[in-house]
Amino acid sequence: MPADLQSAPFGRSGTDPLLTVADGIGILTHMGREPWRFTRTGDSGRVEAMPSFDIVSEVDRQEVRNAVDQAEREVTTRFDFKNTDSSMEQNDLVITLRSVSEDRLAALRVLLEEKLVKRGVSLRGLDYGKVEEATQNTVRQTVTINVGISSDKARELNRFLKEKGPKGISSQTQGDSIRVNSKKRDDLQAAMAALKAEDFGLPLQFNNFRD
Repeated sequence: MPADLQSAPFGRSGTDPLLTVADGIGILTHMGREPWRFTRTGDSGRVEAMPSFDIVSEVDRQEVRNAVDQAEREVTTRFDFKNTDSSMEQNDLVITLRSVSEDRLAALRVLLEEKLVKRGVSLRGLDYGKVEEATQNTVRQTVTINVGISSDKARELNRFLKEKGPKGISSQTQGDSIRVNSKKRDDLQAAMAALKAEDFGLPLQFNNFRD
C-alpha cells in the first residue's frame, strides 16, 4: 500500500482503489498516522473513516511546576507559616509537604490546591499519602498527581460507556488511553457529555477527534 494516499491514482470507476476492501471492515494506515477504523458504505466497496476520539488523562507539567513555585513563595511570606519549617519539594509529579504539625500540613495542602486550580490543573488526579513523622519534630505527606489511564480505570470507563453511553458507540483500550468510535458524530458528543458529568477520580481529556 503506498504511503501517500493523496497522490494515488483513482480507478476508471472513480473509486479510490486504496479505499476498497472485500469484507467491509479493517484498518487503513494513512500517511504513517494512527490507524483509522473504517466500514463499508455501499456495493462499490468504498469505505470511509469512522468518527472517533481518544480519552486520555494528562497534566501540564509546567503548570504544576508554576503552581508549586507560587505556593513556595507564599509560604515564605505568610505569617501563619513563620517558624513552622513548612516547605514543598517537587520531584516531577510527586510533591512532598513538610511542616511542624498536622494543622500546618493541612494549610499547606489547601495552599497547594489553590495554586493548582489557578494554573488550570485538575484536583481529581491528586493522591494523598499518609501523614508521617519526619526529622526535627516535623511531619510530612506526599502528594502524587496521577496521569494516564490504568488498566483498572480503563475497564471502568469501557464498562460505563457500554452501560450508559449511546448504543451506537464502541470503545477499545489503547495503552493508557481509550479510543471511542461511532458512526454518528452526535453519539460521540453525547458520550463526551456523559463522561464529563461523571467523577472517575482522575482528570479526563478528549483529543484526536476524527470526523
